[in-house]
Amino acid sequence: MDLSNPNYYFNRELSWLEFNERVLEEAQDKGNLLMERLRFLAITASNLDEFFMVRVSNLWNLDAAESPKGEPAGLTPKQQLHAISIKAHDMVNRQYSCLNRSILAALEKEGISILGFEDLNEMQKEVVNRYFKSTVYPILTPMAIDGSRPFPLLNNKTLNLIIELMSPDKEEDIFAVLQIPTVISRILPLPCDDDKRQFILLEDIVAAHVEDLFEGYIVLSASTFRMTRNSDLSIDEEEAEDLLNEMEKSIKRRKWGDPVRLEVEKSIGKSSRRFLESSLDLTSEDIYETSGPLDLTVWMSFSNLPGFEAYRNKPLSPQPCIDFLDREDIFQVIREKDILVHHPYESFDCVVNYVKTAASDPQVLAIKQTLYRVSGHSPIVSALMQAAENGKQVTVLVELKARFDEENNINWAKKLEQSGCHVVYGLVGLKIHCKICLVVRREDDGIRRYIHLGTGNYNDSTAKIYTDIGFFTCRETFGQDVSKLFNVLTGYSATSSWNKLAVAPTSLRAMFLHYIAAEAKNAREGKDACILAKMNSLVDIGIIQALYKASIAGVKIKLIVRGICCLKSGLEGISENISVMSIVDRFLEHSRIYYFENGGNPKIFLSSADLMPRNLDRRVEVAFPVEDASLKEKLIDILETTLSDTVKLRVQQPDGSYEKVDRRGKEHIQSQLRFYDQAVKSVADYIEQSNREIFKPILHSQE
Repeated sequence: MDLSNPNYYFNRELSWLEFNERVLEEAQDKGNLLMERLRFLAITASNLDEFFMVRVSNLWNLDAAESPKGEPAGLTPKQQLHAISIKAHDMVNRQYSCLNRSILAALEKEGISILGFEDLNEMQKEVVNRYFKSTVYPILTPMAIDGSRPFPLLNNKTLNLIIELMSPDKEEDIFAVLQIPTVISRILPLPCDDDKRQFILLEDIVAAHVEDLFEGYIVLSASTFRMTRNSDLSIDEEEAEDLLNEMEKSIKRRKWGDPVRLEVEKSIGKSSRRFLESSLDLTSEDIYETSGPLDLTVWMSFSNLPGFEAYRNKPLSPQPCIDFLDREDIFQVIREKDILVHHPYESFDCVVNYVKTAASDPQVLAIKQTLYRVSGHSPIVSALMQAAENGKQVTVLVELKARFDEENNINWAKKLEQSGCHVVYGLVGLKIHCKICLVVRREDDGIRRYIHLGTGNYNDSTAKIYTDIGFFTCRETFGQDVSKLFNVLTGYSATSSWNKLAVAPTSLRAMFLHYIAAEAKNAREGKDACILAKMNSLVDIGIIQALYKASIAGVKIKLIVRGICCLKSGLEGISENISVMSIVDRFLEHSRIYYFENGGNPKIFLSSADLMPRNLDRRVEVAFPVEDASLKEKLIDILETTLSDTVKLRVQQPDGSYEKVDRRGKEHIQSQLRFYDQAVKSVADYIEQSNREIFKPILHSQE
């Protein structure tokens, strides 16, 4: 059977847009609180920005090629760009329909309004006029466009006005550009009655006063526009003598990449639109008209304003991991047993404390850690710097090529080096995406290695909003593997022999294919065969074809894929045994869990890797087994609870869209809230049990 038939696959880019549709559905869902809906709307806009900056830009670069170049659905770059334009235009229309007709209208009923300048009363206009003169006007820089002054180089994603002017002594119209300042807030609160909250956007203030900047000219129109630029960095790592220096240069170039999308307000005049179109060398397919404020990401900051607590979800405070509660010696806890931590339901603090304790423990000799994305004020990086200053040998592999975190990582890399850490800037041609922290400690019985492995980044900020799983162990088999892996990453070791780990790009693909094929073999032999997998994306054709073969053999396969999924479920004779589901909820689903029935002796792996060519072939990734029976049960519960979700779970349909499950007659299960409730109950049960032991009565013994 030919499994390369394009009809068996969804296009990657269109599948991603389907994912963003699911996020948009959360903004449209009137069951969500108003500020949460605004937050989801802002996320859809931020997602689209990155999609155009990277994925669409990449297709533009390939546009000259006529062949699909490995695209499994058989679409050429030009065909993909056309399909994306149609789908993205429709999405933008629905974004603004959701904003204007639903969310803002509902906020209006609650006394919360966004006003235009013309809607202000006299007192409000006076306040705004004073603010413009005192604060806004001194910042503004009008840029005329004529024969001696070409169209200005505008930063990526900035908000601007295109102003059409008429000179009293010239017949033809002229144009100027005015950038809306980013150094002051875009949302200005207005004085109003106590029972109301009213705001105006900065661009409306500037547009209302634009004539003050062009004295002697007649302003014919002023319209907002925003461009998205190609931001996909390309570096010849083989030729780069200093990767850090090359990355810094490339980040600066990112601001000036070619425009790939232009957003304009719907009321823009025809001549202004034509002028922008020709100045930026774009076509109508690349231009998006909006019926409201450009750049919907502004609503993220608006939704977080104080005073809106009633319209936001109550925060779910991460619970402490009970394995570490009331235990001062974190290393003794890990010596006693392997430990799983389910973030953000269980706090990331235990990971931070693990590194902090290692930094100050006089028995710790060395710390080795990979860093892909870290927060701006990372306590883990601070602990690593402190460890180096305390005389420990600290080796940090900082991935400079972590997209859109490059600048942050460069800054941390420099500080780590200055503190005395050995810093390695990734590998040529490979991104280091695995999440590992190794602590080498001198103990009474010799040297012992402690390991933390995870599915997510060492980022204390995102650990509060991403679902991930961390694993602590000090088993020697893991220690040997992790030490060998760091030798591979920092030196010239070429080991391919591992006790526990499967490592990309050498052995991870083979491991997945082995276990998928084993399930197919078991199914053909009449044994129970099942695959459950949770990941962010499923794109790799080799893996998808292996899953198709397993389905044909009779393996029951359930896939929880948050984002892109190129596999088509339910194809007659191909994937009838495969179902694909997706969860979009308040936390970003990020953990990767892979379960294989294995003839009644389940194998469960956690991994930093999704099933994508980049993860399997162009990154250093790790998958590791969880073998303790109680921890395996915990992971199985995570998978089963996710699959049983009746509130936020959506199921892939034949056309690639996703629909929520029919909830009628089913228990109301919102998996993320259930996981949080489980974490709360675990802590409560632990405290109750501890109290019982503290107040344990002395029983009278009978002789």
